[in-house]
Amino acid sequence: MERLEIGYLGIAAVLGLIALRIPVGIVLILVSFCGIWAAANLNAAWGLVRAVPFQFIANWSFSAVPMFLLMGFIASHAGLTRGLFAAMRILLGRVPGGLACAAIGATAVFSAASGSSVATAAAMSRIAVPEMLKAKYDKGLATGVVAASGTLGALIPPSILMILYGIFTQQSISAMFMAAVIPGILSAFIYAAYVIVRVMISPRLAPISETRPAPGELAAALKEIWPLPILILGVLGGIFAGVMTPTEAGAVGAALAAVLAATRGELSLSLMRSALRDAASGTSVVFLVAMGASMFTSFMGLTGLPRVIANTMLSVGSDPLTLIIMIAIIYIALGMFIDSIGLMLLTLPILLPLLSAADINMIWFGIIVIKLLEIGLVTPPVGLNVYVINSALRGAVPLTTIFRGSFGFIIMDILIIAILFTFPALALWLPSVMAR
Repeated sequence: MERLEIGYLGIAAVLGLIALRIPVGIVLILVSFCGIWAAANLNAAWGLVRAVPFQFIANWSFSAVPMFLLMGFIASHAGLTRGLFAAMRILLGRVPGGLACAAIGATAVFSAASGSSVATAAAMSRIAVPEMLKAKYDKGLATGVVAASGTLGALIPPSILMILYGIFTQQSISAMFMAAVIPGILSAFIYAAYVIVRVMISPRLAPISETRPAPGELAAALKEIWPLPILILGVLGGIFAGVMTPTEAGAVGAALAAVLAATRGELSLSLMRSALRDAASGTSVVFLVAMGASMFTSFMGLTGLPRVIANTMLSVGSDPLTLIIMIAIIYIALGMFIDSIGLMLLTLPILLPLLSAADINMIWFGIIVIKLLEIGLVTPPVGLNVYVINSALRGAVPLTTIFRGSFGFIIMDILIIAILFTFPALALWLPSVMAR
């Protein structure tokens, strides 16, 4: 069998095994091993298994992943985000769909201390959704807004997806973080604008609250969340100022989160044990997928399939618009069935030759990829954020209702991608400033 045919068979095997619900990391490792064996020999396959995982784990940049996860879990378990939604509700409660807009704002800020879409959606679903349902909000809107805005955890830095993208594409992680700031803020504003317009058209979706905040209530809410801005500024400020690398910032962030928890009297041995356990579990999952993806990259390179696919796609159209549309279709289609980390690391080995041949800016493309992956987090049948919210609410809101409520935000994500394509400077201006 020719190597090219083995490559095609390998991709088919990956998609088939994932459809059977086998974990993505295990699938990539298994298919890569068997593929190298078939394309070369058994010794080469064992050599891949021996060499790639060690070389992968030895990459110092990957140590940022457990550190940022630990920072997020300490902040969450210690309640550093407590009162965030309350403060946003006081500030935005009087605008149409005010509680939904408050959920978007709170989620955007929470994302800057989390780095994970799933963690962001899980936390805000327990805080914001019950308040919206209590205020007689439409169930689809109340849950859909949290499912969609929870995806900002993948875009607003620090983002685990961006760290992995930067490492696999050999791009500066600091530049990736900088590039995501304006698109992240833009996404939050467009989500909020969509909610306001939709509620103005159909007021029954979100009754206007007649309750006015009591004197001093805003000050009390802001007092409750003061550690969070310090944590965000300490981490992102250090990266953007060039004082710390992302890896150093992750360690500083985890330590700073622990110190802030201690100042509030929330730090305990039980809390640290839970945060460390959750961070270790999350890191293991991410590393397993990433190691499998690294092996899959070697397998694909041996077969020569990425170059063939790149040439085929370029023959259809070499202009950036055509390529981005084709890539978007691939990501949105596969995103319905594959989790975001697995999908990104599965496709990058195939797409990198195409992007290189088309001379597409990889920092800008990284932001586009993250936005496309966000869509997959809320699309059926495997929209992970939707399942997280359904689980957090103990099934009180059906999955179909949450998916329905998320649909309008998917349209907004497509609009945001179109804006970023039309105005690349929205993603590239801050990195260019940092490089001076």
